[in-house]
Amino acid sequence: MTASPDLATARSASPDLLRSVFRQHAAGVAVITATGSRPVGFTATSLTSVAAQPPLISFGVGTGSSSWPVLAEAEHVGVHILGEHQQELAATFARSGADRFAAPTGWHPGPEGVPVLDGVVAWMVCRVVARVPAGDHRLVIAEVVAGDPAGGGRPLVYHQGRFTALRD
Repeated sequence: MTASPDLATARSASPDLLRSVFRQHAAGVAVITATGSRPVGFTATSLTSVAAQPPLISFGVGTGSSSWPVLAEAEHVGVHILGEHQQELAATFARSGADRFAAPTGWHPGPEGVPVLDGVVAWMVCRVVARVPAGDHRLVIAEVVAGDPAGGGRPLVYHQGRFTALRD
């Protein structure tokens, strides 16, 4: 039997508590892209596989992010699984005000005109099927329409507030 949590040290629910708990949770790192009048993208650690039939994924996006106005209208999004060698790319897409698609970021227009990043472990283009309000975010649910899992390499991971690699 495992020991019960120490209720004496428990903290009340708050945004800081949520952030502190999720710093303990290792997550894969993805970049979500879309295009409207300009290409947009952001780093996400909230990517989830939702269903196999039909193939659905989800991710969260803040409504205050610079990418949200384009994502709010986009019919398709790109989902890119980053490799352990792409810490700087992850940081670029996480940085507010960065020109995320300028050199050295390599990318090209993919299916449905969605920006597809070069050198990633895997990518998908997905058709947005729902945007669900969730506090100051939207949970985007999208159906996979194309992709390539063959980029190879080990995935980038986010843990304890930093990008890192898996260890054997």
